[in-house]
Amino acid sequence: MFAFNYAEGAAFWPSWGVWLLVFALLFALNEVSRRFKWAGFFCFLILPAGLSVLWFTVLRDTTYTDWFHLAKVYSSTIGCLGFWCIRYVRGKNKLGKEWRLADMKWALCFPPLILAINIIEAVIRDIQVGAQYWGELRYLADGHMQVLGGPWNYMNAAAGVLNIITITGWFGITLRRKTKGDGSRDMLWPDMLWMWIIPYDLWNFAYTYNCLPGHSWYAGFALLLAPTICNFTTGKGAWLQHRAHTLALWCMFAQTFPAFIDTGAYAVSSTNSPAALFAVSAVALGSNIAICAYMVYKAKTTGRNPYKSELYTDLAVYKAIKALAEPNEPA
Repeated sequence: MFAFNYAEGAAFWPSWGVWLLVFALLFALNEVSRRFKWAGFFCFLILPAGLSVLWFTVLRDTTYTDWFHLAKVYSSTIGCLGFWCIRYVRGKNKLGKEWRLADMKWALCFPPLILAINIIEAVIRDIQVGAQYWGELRYLADGHMQVLGGPWNYMNAAAGVLNIITITGWFGITLRRKTKGDGSRDMLWPDMLWMWIIPYDLWNFAYTYNCLPGHSWYAGFALLLAPTICNFTTGKGAWLQHRAHTLALWCMFAQTFPAFIDTGAYAVSSTNSPAALFAVSAVALGSNIAICAYMVYKAKTTGRNPYKSELYTDLAVYKAIKALAEPNEPA
């Protein structure tokens, strides 16, 4: 499934060590950016603004300039800024009554919108690779990575569409109440539970394996696992926020140091096996068909509209996340 770059001096276990380092750094940086208000502001406004100057000047000959990489780094960063505003922007109206952005329904449309946009970007790319490289193992324009197009691209594009359809309960997005151990005010999404997160991870890994095979060891495996582990441990219920933070930080790193994953000693490539490509996309599609069927079942049995209200309110895992939320009214 993966081919380690032994010719450049790397071996299997050292490559795992670098993978663990990438995973640990993503987890740690997410913890810092989510727990401290001004750390988040720096990471997702000041830092990308400064790096953008470098990307289009002194690094213009080495950084990624194709539409997909640029769209991904800026859309994920915009998502982080939007979530930061939902968590922290508040004020008083003319009557002296306090208001919060987190209480405004129009603002709560932003998280599912930016999530859907990010998924659509990848769906389009899967279709593009499938059409352009069907049956041929060819290098991408950057000359560093080979892709093989096939039915797996279209299978995974279908999985991505189903993943968008099954995004539910966004009007239930709320903030985590402050406690002694956690003052992060994470953006909680109680209806976004493990049964949706796992199919998303499987779909996104299949996308990276199909379209960015030379990056999937880190940008697929490590990058997807970091926010998922955080969601089930220190930052329960705020998976989308964790995903946006880690994705934006990784994209900024990859834009600045592309050689790390393309040509460095610890670059890990794909075997480009049609059987492996088909298998990962089949698992992704099957899991997203399953969550779509479950969503339809829950909507029918509860009579709830999954796009106007929360759908999984009767589940214990939903209730556990909801118990972490602060009151709806301004504190």
